[in-house]
Amino acid sequence: MTRKKRSRTTGMSDQVVTVKTRTQHDLDGLQRKKDRKRKGLKSGSRHSMVTPEDARKAAQRKDPRHGSKKAIPLIVEPKKPMTKQQRRMSAEQELQMLENDAQLMVLLDRIEAGEKLGAGLQKQVDQKLDRIEQLMNQLGLLDDDEPEMEEVATRGPRSDDDLLDQFENMDYDDFDKE
Repeated sequence: MTRKKRSRTTGMSDQVVTVKTRTQHDLDGLQRKKDRKRKGLKSGSRHSMVTPEDARKAAQRKDPRHGSKKAIPLIVEPKKPMTKQQRRMSAEQELQMLENDAQLMVLLDRIEAGEKLGAGLQKQVDQKLDRIEQLMNQLGLLDDDEPEMEEVATRGPRSDDDLLDQFENMDYDDFDKE
């Protein structure tokens, strides 16, 4: 049991008691119920109340990676072959790109300075220089002032006797150097 101090007086001495009728009680209850019902915003208000300011903020928050509206073709169409003019332009563009390659220029400057490059870098330089030469041949920009090694090899011996002499006089130690 809890201890409670007992007092001789009742708590009603200074309060006035009002007696309400049944109809008055019902009206008060209905008013309270109505007040509780109207407590928040009306239903559907977040969808109907859109201000232009909110629309701009929503557009800024939208993730651009969400999806594209661009149509995707379901059938792959065969590519049209490039014309001679288009191939020539692409070769010119590739040659221009290789000639303006900053990395290639740096590596060539290092070679001219007498520095030895690693095998990978040297291979890269050789490939790029070969490609430049191919493109210049293709475009007709290469001067043929000096005979090439390949042309000399194709002009080689013409008869069977010449071939036999070449075979007998061949130096096999040269194959190891390459």
